[in-house]
Amino acid sequence: MPNITLLDQNTINKIAAGEVIERPASVVKELLENAIDARATAVTVEIKEGGTTFIRVTDNGCGIPREEVPLAFLRHSTSKIKSVEDLFTISSLGFRGEALASIASVCQVELITKTSEALTGSRYSIEGGIERPLEEIGAPEGTTFIARNLFFNTPARRKFLKTPMTEGSHVAELVEKIALSHPEISIRFIQNNQNKLHTSGNHNLKDIIYTVFGREIAANLLAVEAKKQDIAISGFIGKPVIARGNRNYENYFINGRYIRSSIISKAIEEAYKPFMMQHKYPFTMLHFTIEPELLDVNVHPTKMELRFRDGEMVYRMVYDAVSGALAHKELIPEVELNKEKAEQEAKEARKHEPSPEPFELRRLEAMSRQQAACAPGSKRLKPAEPSLMRDPDFLAENWLKKPAGGQMTPNRFDGRDAVEETAAGADFLRGLSPESAAKNEETVRNQAGGAREHGQLNGMTDRGVQPGEGEAAAGEAQAGAAAFSGKPEQLDLFDGKLLEPKSRLMHKLIGQVFDTYWLVEFNEQLYIIDQHAAHEKVLYEKTMATLKNREYSSQMLNPPIILTLNMNEEVLLKEHMKYFSDMGFEIEPFGGREYAVRGVPANLLSIAKKDLLIEMIDGLSDDVSTHNPDIIYERVATMSCKAAVKGGSRLSTAEANELIDQLLNLENPYACPHGRPTIISMSRYELEKKFKRIV
Repeated sequence: MPNITLLDQNTINKIAAGEVIERPASVVKELLENAIDARATAVTVEIKEGGTTFIRVTDNGCGIPREEVPLAFLRHSTSKIKSVEDLFTISSLGFRGEALASIASVCQVELITKTSEALTGSRYSIEGGIERPLEEIGAPEGTTFIARNLFFNTPARRKFLKTPMTEGSHVAELVEKIALSHPEISIRFIQNNQNKLHTSGNHNLKDIIYTVFGREIAANLLAVEAKKQDIAISGFIGKPVIARGNRNYENYFINGRYIRSSIISKAIEEAYKPFMMQHKYPFTMLHFTIEPELLDVNVHPTKMELRFRDGEMVYRMVYDAVSGALAHKELIPEVELNKEKAEQEAKEARKHEPSPEPFELRRLEAMSRQQAACAPGSKRLKPAEPSLMRDPDFLAENWLKKPAGGQMTPNRFDGRDAVEETAAGADFLRGLSPESAAKNEETVRNQAGGAREHGQLNGMTDRGVQPGEGEAAAGEAQAGAAAFSGKPEQLDLFDGKLLEPKSRLMHKLIGQVFDTYWLVEFNEQLYIIDQHAAHEKVLYEKTMATLKNREYSSQMLNPPIILTLNMNEEVLLKEHMKYFSDMGFEIEPFGGREYAVRGVPANLLSIAKKDLLIEMIDGLSDDVSTHNPDIIYERVATMSCKAAVKGGSRLSTAEANELIDQLLNLENPYACPHGRPTIISMSRYELEKKFKRIV
């Protein structure tokens, strides 16, 4: 029979390290959290070979007093709490006092630290739990922690590490999350002597989102702000268009701590459910500020999970905050061309076009010189550069413009006479290849400025400038130059949304294609409406409103529908029987585990089927809020979608107009209950690009 013995301290530390230190990212996490708890405003993280051979974390925090440095590496030594009561009011990221001891037991550790009161710093080394003498050293205020050769004394664990690239990616992901959770701290990440991330610490969360996730994500964000009792939520959520196929983009932080919570995740996904397809997950970046008394953070070795005192309140608040941010936004996805593909096609087309004849080039250059000197009394203008004469964009934009009459005329800025279009000139334009855009633009501006300077811009001749005209002409010339040199902008003549009552009169219903999609023209956009998805959403919201307002009636069934339930389904039905009865269902025991459905809500009569009823009951087991009537209403309303008009069914124009009118009154008309879009749009510009009217 084996004897019970007390383990030595070194073995205890290595066992504890197995719980806390899983990989290099675990070391970086503990050291970063210590730096944040030390009130640092700037932290630098540097790793080499994925962190397996070298990790260095430097901060400008408060530092560690010299006499407390050896104490910091003992198990359960901490400055975060003093007694068991402090566990219920924890505001720091760390509190157990296990991190440094665990790291020191499996790494070669070096610590350099200095407080603001000390004249010099301290250097302390410990390798595999074996201490070296404490040294005095010159150092800046703060702490530098270096960990070398992770698991050097436990080769069995080292073999389970992944490649340096994989381990480095885990560290990078962790540093990004810490940076997102603390936008007030400047964080720099260096990997193999290369800067990978550097945040400014300017408190602007959106700047960090742009740095980490890129332009597409940052351009599709919605702000979230909510506060109730002792809970506050702030941050951003993404529009449904940037949904992903996994939950990696669902990020939320509680009191600056990155955690995973099934309650918060469920609330977010339920709020997005009407806007997003199944198996798609949203982008969220939410910061929670919750009183520590309402949390229990001491439930997980790596502090990645926690418990809420009132999970129901947290669920409802998150759901309402996210739903409120998504509501009343026009979320119609726009179809865009693949720009790279379009540019490549245009480039290929130019390759196969004929090259200009040399005499054509000389002819147009001569024309340029002749037109420049044609204005009476004006100084001779510098002719266009040959490189510009080879640029079809320059010629088309600044020389040859085709008005409604079909004749090619010079652009207004140079005041030249009309130039008649010839077949040879047209062939020439098609055969030219573009030159440097920047050089062309600068040359055109210079020529335009010269033309204005000599009175050619506004039709001025050699009659002389009349009194009082000088300042006005100069002002017009400056305004013209500004208009010419600035980037073109689209005038915003229509601010209305498609599904607004005031916009309804301007809709132009074109017709139906494939017996499924309706085309509507409005405000320089072509809108395509999916009749099935749109009708599903109309029925869903109409049923939800009827249930919430208790405007329903029962329809008796003969014969009744007999349901055979398992133990779990039977428990769910009994728990929610009151809500089913209030909605118009009449369900009674039929012996054993069978139940007879003798009545259903009148609007569900045509779709009340056995499989649908069992599916609705099964769905209740996934919900956090088991006593919330809204959950039952949503399940019943989802069933009503089965009665929607199907794709491939021909509708009359009057029916289509009635469907659009009903969409106007919905709270969220842009996605069906399953998350598919009801409407997509394509701009006139995109259509003209497709037909090569715009090149």
